[in-house]
Amino acid sequence: MSAIEFPSLTALAQHLRDDLENKKYVLLYAYNGTGKTRLSTEFKNLGKNGDERDTLYFNAFTEDLFSWDNDLENDRERVLKINAASRFFAGLGEMEMDNRIRPLLNRYADFDFRIDTTNWEISFSREVQDGDTTTVVDHIKVSRGEENIFIWCFFLAIVQLALDGAEAYRWVKYIYIDDPISSLDEHNAIAVANHLAQMLKRSNSDIKAVISTHHTLFFNVLYNEFRDDLRKKKAKPYFLSKDSQPGAYFLRFTGDTPFFHHVATLIELYEAAHSGRLYTYHFNMLRAVLEKTASFHGHSHFSKCFSSDEDGSDDILHARLINILSHGNYSLYEPQEMLEENKRYFRKILYDFLNRHPFNPALFPSAPSPSDVLVKDTAQELETAKS
Repeated sequence: MSAIEFPSLTALAQHLRDDLENKKYVLLYAYNGTGKTRLSTEFKNLGKNGDERDTLYFNAFTEDLFSWDNDLENDRERVLKINAASRFFAGLGEMEMDNRIRPLLNRYADFDFRIDTTNWEISFSREVQDGDTTTVVDHIKVSRGEENIFIWCFFLAIVQLALDGAEAYRWVKYIYIDDPISSLDEHNAIAVANHLAQMLKRSNSDIKAVISTHHTLFFNVLYNEFRDDLRKKKAKPYFLSKDSQPGAYFLRFTGDTPFFHHVATLIELYEAAHSGRLYTYHFNMLRAVLEKTASFHGHSHFSKCFSSDEDGSDDILHARLINILSHGNYSLYEPQEMLEENKRYFRKILYDFLNRHPFNPALFPSAPSPSDVLVKDTAQELETAKS
């Protein structure tokens, strides 16, 4: 299906709200830097009406509701402070949140905690084994990853309250979750995706949900968990991308293609190569596809994805180019156009890859064949030389 273009994140957020009029879930895959977090904020803002809200959301800003007091004077009693003014914590005092969070946290972590609703702070502890003796160490400062998983479990406990119809969260009409697992390993990414999907699907609540991520494994676990809902058209999967020019965003609905993100990536790269609007970050995207393909075929290096010439010299050159050009500090916010020579190499690598690993040609209707591209590039070089 062709992409739907939106002039702004506000328009895109409204489209997602319109989708949820007759859908239960929206699954959104996008690269970092595409605007996922800002999209979640736009979606939330569309639900504001004076002091009223309709969206319970988790994104990078959720962590800002918590801040460390490191007890700099004594360096002993470190606590995580809670922003008491946020509606996020509306039921904290009455809902026995400790007992709601702890079973969730025990899935992922080995530390404990205590919430002080008088001083609006959280203290952490951990059991330490020394021979046959077990000692509880209080007021520890957990790692950044442990803090993130605690905040995620805190959020899940609130989600469960909202799904159960708790009075403090009756205002929730939508749940919007953006990239909850950025610092988790693959095992925990699978566990979090599975648990989240099961929690949402078990509920009979009318609350709708949007889940966005840049994490391919997390997305694919969610896709498979919601497969029945997708088949019944209760859920919709999208790939989100943005134009190199500011203000243009694209959604692609992928039907029932389970690992659609790599196909959508290739379509984006193919169209960029065809249009000539190739930017340095496109090498990063191409490398990600090559690495996943190599891994799928059991190869240890992405260079095995290239079609070899007789002496393998092109393979070596292309591998070196990918290594060098995919490790620059390239920003999606300040895109830099490739040099013409690098554009030619990029096209050659991309089209060789697609020739060796044939995809459905219907997905690339506007792109020329690799031989046509080489002829076109050669003609352009001759024209440049004449001038």
